[in-house]
Amino acid sequence: MKGPDKHSLYPLAHHDKLCFLKNMVTNPNIIVGDYTYYDDFEDIRNFESNVKYHFDFVGDKLIIGKFCMIASGATFIMNGGNHLADSVSAYPFAIFGNGWEDAMEGKEYPVKGNTIIGNDVWIGHNATIMPGITIGDGSIIATNATVTKDVDPYTIVGGNPATVIRKRFSDETISQLLKLRWWDWPIEKITDNVQTLTGSNPLLLTNEE
Repeated sequence: MKGPDKHSLYPLAHHDKLCFLKNMVTNPNIIVGDYTYYDDFEDIRNFESNVKYHFDFVGDKLIIGKFCMIASGATFIMNGGNHLADSVSAYPFAIFGNGWEDAMEGKEYPVKGNTIIGNDVWIGHNATIMPGITIGDGSIIATNATVTKDVDPYTIVGGNPATVIRKRFSDETISQLLKLRWWDWPIEKITDNVQTLTGSNPLLLTNEE
């Protein structure tokens, strides 16, 4: 056995509310790794509509790694939603024209870069990720969290704004897991190690050849 077919849209037979996301997205500025899934209570096509303010002319990307778990209602706010925060007014005068079209001359709206989700990241129900955020490998974003700052690898965060709840493992073990990068193994090797991957002792995994 080599695990489910990574090219399958619906990896669970007779269940169309969960998909391998890479095989569903159509926006070229949304890049998704193998085996990452999205689960939606209503329709998996809601995913792209939950990537908000993602305008082509801004050019920012949402990059999601392998083996991520994204729950229904997870929302990604992209840079097209940014306003001027250090000006007298944050109002977007220029978009309305009629004498306001030159309001942004010599100015630019803030762009915070790509939003990057690492590998093996679990994003809970109704979590919100703000623009330009990087979430490290192995992290967990709690239900209803609003992530406004980068999240270190193998860290659990929750709340609004999200704060650290705890690290999943010791710093030493996290360092070992980041070097190991199990998600890049051949699928046959991953399949051979699923018992360890779902176990509570990551050191058994780090000892694998």
